[in-house]
Formats: sequence, C-alpha cells, structure tokens
Amino acid sequence: FFRPIAEVYKNIPRSSRITHPKSVLEHFDRWVTENARQVCRLASISDTGAGQAIVELKRKSSRQTDRVFRLQRDNGLDTIYVLNGQQVLFYSKNISQVDGKPTATAPLTNIWTDISWEGIAAEGGVNFPKGKKPERLLRRCIELGSEPGDLVLDSFLGSGTTAAVAHKLGRRFIGIELGEQSRTHCYERLKSVIDGEQTGISKSVNWKGGGGFRFCRLGPPLFDENGRIHEGIRFEHLAAHVWFTETGTARSTRSKKNAFLGEHSGTGYYLLFNGILGDDSRSGGNVLTRGLLRSLPTFNGPRVIYGEACALNEDQLRELNIVFRQTPYDIKAR
Repeated sequence: FFRPIAEVYKNIPRSSRITHPKSVLEHFDRWVTENARQVCRLASISDTGAGQAIVELKRKSSRQTDRVFRLQRDNGLDTIYVLNGQQVLFYSKNISQVDGKPTATAPLTNIWTDISWEGIAAEGGVNFPKGKKPERLLRRCIELGSEPGDLVLDSFLGSGTTAAVAHKLGRRFIGIELGEQSRTHCYERLKSVIDGEQTGISKSVNWKGGGGFRFCRLGPPLFDENGRIHEGIRFEHLAAHVWFTETGTARSTRSKKNAFLGEHSGTGYYLLFNGILGDDSRSGGNVLTRGLLRSLPTFNGPRVIYGEACALNEDQLRELNIVFRQTPYDIKAR
C-alpha cells in the first residue's frame, strides 16, 4: 500500500549525496511528485471537528489495528483512509502545477493557487520562519493596487518583503515595525535591495539596484493623556518635532542644543523649552519677553518662536516680524 521514501535516497549516486546536495533535492523532488499518492503521514482525527462517519471509522480502526479502512464520499470529495485510529494524509495534497509542471508545494490560498512559497526562505537574505511572504505574492498585490511612484504602506513590515518589492517596482514606501527585526531584517534587506540583490522577483523585473531609503526610530511620546508635554521630554526631541511640523524635513535629535533651530525657506525658527537659555526654573527662559528676545541668536528675516507664554502684544510681534506659537497647544494643533 505504501512505498518507503528512503527508496529515492538509494537511487542517488553515493558521490552526489555528499558533494552535490542540490542534486539530492532535485532527485527527491522528482521522486516525490511521481509517487505522491504513495507518500503519506498519519494525522489525528478530532471527535468534535470531524464528521460522524469519520469519527465512527476512527473508533472501528482503533479496535482493529494495522488494518486500513476506507470511507468513500460523494459529491467529488476525496476518499478518506484511516489506519490505527488516525487519518492517512497523502502527499499528493501538496502537489500543484507551477509553470506547467507538477511541483512539491503548498498553495498560499485557494484563490491564487499559482503562487508557490517554496524556496522563499532565502529571499532578501533574511530568515523569518512562518512570517515571510513570497515576493511574487507582494508583487501581484502592489501591481493590482498601485502605479509606479505611488506610496505603499505596510504597518506590520515583518521581514521587509513589502518594502523590498515596492522599491523594485518603482513605488515609494513606508514600513512600520516594532520588533527588533526592523533593524536585523528590514534594514539589512533593504540595503541589499539597493545594492542590487537578485533573489525574489529581481530577475523577472530586471532589478539592478539603486535608490535609497531612510531608517527612522520612533522617539518618546511628546504628550500625556491630558495633552500636556511629558515632564521628562528632552529639548532635542521636542525640537525635532517642531522642526518637522514647520518644515516637513528631518532634524537629528543629536543636533546641537540651541534655542535657534535653524532657517528654512527664509524663516528662522526658535524653541524656548526646558531651560535652553540657562534658566532651569519651571517657566524661566520659556516666556518670550523683550529682554529674552535680545538674548536670542539674531536672524534677519521673519521668525517663528515657540514658547510657554508671550509678554509682547500682537502689534509688537507684528512690528518685530515674529509669529509666536504657544506650547503645547500650537504644537499639537499642527
């Protein structure tokens, strides 16, 4: 009834077993597809999840060991075989037509049965067991829902497959990942993509490498549940947030600590926060007064100044070409 799987190993030349592991896999794949109806494993049968006829056959089989029982089913359903109280599952369930030939594989879904996940472990040069998706699958999804230049978002990036495929297909992308694999997998994989790695869909889309990406870390939350700036927030983190909301560009949290954040498109930006001017009292140095204004680094042009409060009236601010934004309210609103 069954043929031993070791038969394929005996038919492989002894020299190939050690020096040519690829040939072993080729022989095995050929043998297992030709004999799939004779390669099987045993699986338990649930008393509650299986049909009544199968459960009854399971009980009968348990009483008469080493005998194969068969349950013929109607409506085109496969025949069920039971041995020693367990169902016999044939490897033929794992044979699919891929590129016109039978291949040992398992379909991803019952919709796109032409996409195999065999061999995807090496894609991108990162190992992510039971979590990685084939690049061919992501290619189809991205091409169905976007055009070159569009923005693709994956909020659970995993091993980086979505970002890698989007880049190869000429899409922009944003990937979000909280796990450590954001650096060990996603970051390293995208570096390889830029360098022109040739796994996955690379050959089919003629990928040669190029482009770039930015790797960012989430900083600490700026606001508490009441909308106030967190007591422990550091100047450089708030400065980076203010700079981005005003200019749309990044500012490193390692930038020099200075109340003058810099100039962008002809406007100078300032932040009065956490004693940046040397006054560590609760509100000291965070309130814009004429005296404090004179101590700020000069800038010849319109200025935007963030602070806790302002002692200048609207006419004075207009005369000095200053827009004042109050923290935290104007930060959160933007």
